[in-house]
Amino acid sequence: MEAVITLAGEGTRMLPWSRGLRKEFLPLYDRGENGDLVLKSVAHLVVETLVRAGADRLTLVVQPKDLPFVRHYFTVDPEFVRRHRNVADRLAETRRFYETLRSLRLSFALQRAPKGFGDAVLRARPFLRDRAFLLHAGDAVVIEPPGTSILRTMADLRDRDELDAVLLVRRVPDARRYGVVEGKQGPRVERWRRLSVTRMDEKPEHPRSRWAATAAYVFAPTIFSALLRHRREHHPRELELTDGIRTLLEQGGRVSALVLDPEREWRSVGSPEGFARALECTRRRAEHSALGG
Repeated sequence: MEAVITLAGEGTRMLPWSRGLRKEFLPLYDRGENGDLVLKSVAHLVVETLVRAGADRLTLVVQPKDLPFVRHYFTVDPEFVRRHRNVADRLAETRRFYETLRSLRLSFALQRAPKGFGDAVLRARPFLRDRAFLLHAGDAVVIEPPGTSILRTMADLRDRDELDAVLLVRRVPDARRYGVVEGKQGPRVERWRRLSVTRMDEKPEHPRSRWAATAAYVFAPTIFSALLRHRREHHPRELELTDGIRTLLEQGGRVSALVLDPEREWRSVGSPEGFARALECTRRRAEHSALGG
């Protein structure tokens, strides 16, 4: 399955730290294969999430200036392993990550100017061969119980019902900072609550619901024509993914959403407060998992 990770944002909410550094490579906690607490970058965790969902072809959208670093980070480096063979116990997770990378076909798409999340998605189009794809922002993670994958459930739902898009949403107390989804209750998907999406607005001043979209999606290739149509008709300075989803809905497209349940959390590192919460959340959950909880 195809998957896309966006790594091209400016990260201005993390200034001054983010000047010259990418927030997607901030560390979060995880439990290593031997049960120890380990640190992995957010982008590393996102790759593992997508692989669990069935991804085997991955396109990373980056700015040209970041391409050398990102390409190096996602390249298997046997010499690094040989150089540190005297501390083999510390290399366990690196070896494991390298095995994951060996199982993937990686491509790199360039977003030469920060023109929005929707524009970043368009940059990946030449690599996807008109196939459905998973999409995940590189600066956030879905934290879920080991051995589970809500993204795989979303992909299966999209395929089964031939949907144009499946969104992952969560209920928030103040939705004004998010893409806000409206929808009608639909039939459950296994244990998951499902919405049939009727409307989506980006950061509305007066939200019509409390359902906030996370930056994890499954799309049919129809999202590309919807994004291009919105750009052609409205000429936005920045093209948002919400613009494409709204256009899909206006054209009669079929969009569903699954609701994040209490066992799972969505954590973004896009702000200092968000990073602090994500670090604490992943530490707590990794420690609980290491204790057999």
